[in-house]
Amino acid sequence: MTMPLPQISTLGSPSTLLSRDSGVSLVEQIVHAIQLRIDDKMLRTGARLPSIREFALQHKVSRFTVVEAYERLVATGFLDSRRGAGFFVRERASLVAKSPGHSGAAEPQQMDVAWLIRNIFRQMPAQKVPGSGLLPSDWMDGALIANGLRALSRGNQNQLLSNGTPEGFLPLRQQLQTKLADIDIAAEPGQILLTSGVTQGLDLIARHFLQPGDVVFVDDPAWFLMFGSFATLGAKVIGIPRLQDGPDIEQLAALAALHKPKLFVINSILHNPSSTSLSAAKAFQVLRLAQEHDFYIVEDDIYCDMHPGAGVQAVTRIAALDQLQRVIYLSSFSKILSYSLRVGFIAAAPELIRLLTDRKMLSTLTSPELGERLVHKILSEGHYRKHVDRLRQRLDGVRERTVRHLERIGLRIDIAPVAGMFVWADAGCDTNVLTEKAMAEGYLLAPGSLFSPGQLPSSRMRLNVAAMEEPGIWRFLQREMDQRQ
Repeated sequence: MTMPLPQISTLGSPSTLLSRDSGVSLVEQIVHAIQLRIDDKMLRTGARLPSIREFALQHKVSRFTVVEAYERLVATGFLDSRRGAGFFVRERASLVAKSPGHSGAAEPQQMDVAWLIRNIFRQMPAQKVPGSGLLPSDWMDGALIANGLRALSRGNQNQLLSNGTPEGFLPLRQQLQTKLADIDIAAEPGQILLTSGVTQGLDLIARHFLQPGDVVFVDDPAWFLMFGSFATLGAKVIGIPRLQDGPDIEQLAALAALHKPKLFVINSILHNPSSTSLSAAKAFQVLRLAQEHDFYIVEDDIYCDMHPGAGVQAVTRIAALDQLQRVIYLSSFSKILSYSLRVGFIAAAPELIRLLTDRKMLSTLTSPELGERLVHKILSEGHYRKHVDRLRQRLDGVRERTVRHLERIGLRIDIAPVAGMFVWADAGCDTNVLTEKAMAEGYLLAPGSLFSPGQLPSSRMRLNVAAMEEPGIWRFLQREMDQRQ
């Protein structure tokens, strides 16, 4: 049946339903009013709403306003649109599907890599996630992204509809040639493949090189996500102990001779989670062992731009020594510009890039060119460098203060970071247990067990200095440290 809105008390009169002085758009007011009435069962499933023309006349709004409101309600599942018949209240399925016998109680979850990732992306406030590997959103420059998107939209709009190419947006690859030259890595655009972040880059490399039973070396501790990714391919993941200046060379040599790995994935600059960097001596030794035992080095340099360079601490990239013969270099802009801007790249020997491009093409065809165009604009116009400088200065402003405070309440910091956003802290207790207690109070920590391939209990945890400004996390840590003494 048709329901003329002004004549039904539950929907209000034209004068009370909409306000032009509320600061809320008319479309949003209409959407909100109808949603409330559907949720409160004032409009029942199957009820027909007024036609667009009827609603517009009764409420003295344009038909375009009504069309937009109705379409939003269709998109969010409140209404059905039936051609030639109008708009009808849709049956709303239960938001929580319960299996027979389901009690509604939360199932206990194993504290593993998947657990941490699920919780990091749970839309928890950044101040509640000191274990996150991301900068809080208020540290990023939303205006920089918005301005870049507006500028792109004012150009040739057909470019925004492009499929792109498997290799990635050529002007960005040309810009990356310059960026890599600044860190002494010579790479032509044909040696650069754009990816949807470092995660896709690692996946392409792993799928190209690894067969079930092959061995992959990683730092121990290291970025946890790749452990499961390699394991799903049937590879055996072995950790190489990470020291202050790089991997334990004696262990690397002995294990390489024993296992004959296909790959060694390493952070050279601002290692995750310790924020340490590779020394020149260690870089030469790692490259020598790779040549001796015939394995490739995958150099993940995603945090490199957070390091100010040789003025603070000498840094050496293995790719700069090897010039992409045995080294595959990866980096990304998602940690610096925006988490949702998944633009990364691989730089490697030309033939390997061709093979990885074919593999990318067979799995995802291309990577989104809109993001690649946006990153190119930000890089080529000099905005990126200024944004990075501001981030470094802000991190410098909180890092030392955070380390001192952690030590003051009883945590041990063996290696005080000189750059970057991570502190690898020793709490002197099982940090899995500590993490469970923190979760009960609404805070997410990153226990050390997750950063080792063996995932054994650890007294260490990774803390993000940019996410340590919430007083509650300090009260929690202080209380837990006091109870140990």
